[in-house]
Formats: sequence, structure tokens, C-alpha cells
Amino acid sequence: MNIKILGSGCANCKKLQAITEEVVKEMGITPTIEKVEDIQKIMGYGIMRTPALVVNEKVKVSGKIPRKDELKKYLEAEQ
Repeated sequence: MNIKILGSGCANCKKLQAITEEVVKEMGITPTIEKVEDIQKIMGYGIMRTPALVVNEKVKVSGKIPRKDELKKYLEAEQ
């Protein structure tokens, strides 16, 4: 599984990354987690707001930080 956190490094982007790492640990999975800060790469996903979560090259959420239970559902769906 490949997870990407898209964002410029703002507080919400860092919070999304922290929550993602926490949920991954709780689930006992070891995905690749990548932080993408390059604006051109972010625009390539067609999102208008950050932070965004991309799992296996599918945008799952954009412009908000999902709750832990939502995030877990996104990850389970991609396993």
C-alpha cells in the first residue's frame, strides 16, 4: 500500500500525517507513506485544497482532516 500526504507543510498537513501514522500503527500495517509538497505534483491529482490523502494513487479526501475511523475505512478498502 502506498499512502501520500499532499500539502505544503502547513499545520493541517502535519496533523493529517500524524493521524495517518497513528492509524497505520493501530492497524498493524506497513505501507509506504510519502509527503508530497511539490505544487506541480499536487496539482496533478486534481485537488483544489490541501491537505489531501491519496491511497494507492486514489484521492480519498481533500481539504480536511478525516476522523480516525474514516481514515481506517479508507485504508481497509485499499488493502
